[in-house]
Amino acid sequence: MQGLILAAGVARRLYPITEKTPKCLLDIGGKPILSHQLDALRQYNVNEITIVLGYFKEMVVNYIIDNYPDMDFTFITNEHFFETNTSYSVYLCSEKLVSTETVLMNGDVLYPPALLKRIIESQFDSVLAVDVKECGREEVKVIEGDGNRLVAIGKELIQENSLGEFIGVAKLSKSFCIAFSASLSRLIDAGGKSDYFEAAIQPLLDEYDVYYEDVSDLPCIEIDFAEDLDQAQELVQNDLFQL
Repeated sequence: MQGLILAAGVARRLYPITEKTPKCLLDIGGKPILSHQLDALRQYNVNEITIVLGYFKEMVVNYIIDNYPDMDFTFITNEHFFETNTSYSVYLCSEKLVSTETVLMNGDVLYPPALLKRIIESQFDSVLAVDVKECGREEVKVIEGDGNRLVAIGKELIQENSLGEFIGVAKLSKSFCIAFSASLSRLIDAGGKSDYFEAAIQPLLDEYDVYYEDVSDLPCIEIDFAEDLDQAQELVQNDLFQL
């Protein structure tokens, strides 16, 4: 099993906080968001990590080299980080993506190790962490079918029909990753470089079984706005963040 972290973005919605610092290195409870993720991955023996970088990439690389010499990193650069989105970042990792089972995550998600444990140890081969709640327009939403199976994913879904928010952490089987890579290629070829990677998952849901784990009982948040940062500073005080 490998990890894949998407951390190329500019995070304009957090300006001026991110004018000189990439979002993944913002301090939450005494250490960067990225460290919360890497510490959890290491705790569950996911030590081969690919990180997609762009904005202030040297800062991230230097931080990792200084603090995680025991882990095996591959750095992939999204040179077009200003005008592209996560679909293009994952697409750049196609060779890595298709090689093995993958824990995929956005680099701006704060979560305790217990969430990663739940995803990794899930009975399902391909599973997304979902915060079951009422959603707003900005969140990536999911709709469920039978037996925890997902039938739709995307920001544009009708809020009232949605189960909750996909918080940006997933475990994907090797077979799904192969299909996902092909779907990403079709999306990029069709002009979808500015789409979220969930746009390449949606067309696969009829053919491939993708499930969810409810993580609404755990303190986790995807950080997009300043108020999310404030909430994250409160959530990180939870005992579940003490490794």
